[in-house]
Amino acid sequence: MRMPRETFLQFSPPCLGEEEIKEVADTLRSHWITTGPKVRLFEKEFARYLGAPGALALNSCTAALHTALIASGVGPGDEVITTTMTFAASVNVIEHVGARPVLVDVEPDTLNIDPARVERAITPRTKAILVVHYAGHPVDLDPIWQIAASNNLLVLEDAAHALPAKYKGRHIGSGPNPVAFSFYATKNLTTGEGGMLTGDPEVIERARVVSLHGMTRDAWKRYDKGGSWYYEVVYPGFKYNMTDIQAAIGLWQLRKLDSFQKRRRQIVQQYNEVFGDIDALEVPVERKDVEHAWHLYVLRLRREVLRIGRDQFIEELKERNIGTSVHFIPVHIHPYYRNKYGYKPEDFPVAWENYQRILSLPLNPCLSDQDVADVIEAVLDVVRQYQR
Repeated sequence: MRMPRETFLQFSPPCLGEEEIKEVADTLRSHWITTGPKVRLFEKEFARYLGAPGALALNSCTAALHTALIASGVGPGDEVITTTMTFAASVNVIEHVGARPVLVDVEPDTLNIDPARVERAITPRTKAILVVHYAGHPVDLDPIWQIAASNNLLVLEDAAHALPAKYKGRHIGSGPNPVAFSFYATKNLTTGEGGMLTGDPEVIERARVVSLHGMTRDAWKRYDKGGSWYYEVVYPGFKYNMTDIQAAIGLWQLRKLDSFQKRRRQIVQQYNEVFGDIDALEVPVERKDVEHAWHLYVLRLRREVLRIGRDQFIEELKERNIGTSVHFIPVHIHPYYRNKYGYKPEDFPVAWENYQRILSLPLNPCLSDQDVADVIEAVLDVVRQYQR
């Protein structure tokens, strides 16, 4: 085994610069640190970037999904069809509104929700389809829209990974349906914690009320010059608002996003050029009619070619000072959903089989050429040592 890197390469640290630091300092000096003018500016610039009809900044993608379901009238007795190949938050919010999540399997190449399986899962109680753009590769949306139109269903998009992905030339999030984005620390654009909901302005304004205690007035307008202390609560809402401190980071992250994506693509190209020729490895796909956001680089192991499984492969990379992760543990094998709905691992065979052989490699715009070379050499070294 070659000598590993001297320092551990974290899987996905945030890529922040002096611009973000200065903008946060400016916010602190302004005495306006909660939801205020910078949040509104961030919403406006984000909507303009995507070409979205409206945008609402929130404290997480989970909040965006939750408020979107409420604002769209999804509730007890309804069913929402979604994928098992996602982080649990995508499905938890369905439970939160009292609806039943109906899980379906994924397509073998992209690991995105399979439209054919969506259609077969529809019942008279189906109210919505919640799609997840896995790893940043857009879902095949045209058949989803056809199914939704034929059955009068809401389409809600979990775009936590999908900024700034495009489907057939249009940004994910540019349409009138609700689309939820994440600005968590590992995401393509970060505010530390945070999220955004885009969509039709009427839905956005209903979600805005839901997101701040159900009050009829925004908090920052109440305390701004010319604002009023008076408000009414029209819904038992939540505390989901974004702060100006977070928005200050987001403003500069958004301005850097195109350059970030250029670097991500360079790294992906280097990975693909090497790993694409290795029998033990299967590289991620990018269909011709999309632009992948490349939030994740999900490598799949061909277990028949290797003498070790995914878990040991990850440990071997760790020994070589390379951090990785797994995206995701399918929802249906988590105890809550397994026990409540009686799922077995093999109920969703594509997701289950792929889960056992996937790992995510470091991919962020702050990786140096040497970092990328270290990742490549470490992966090749493990393959050389353990191939059959």
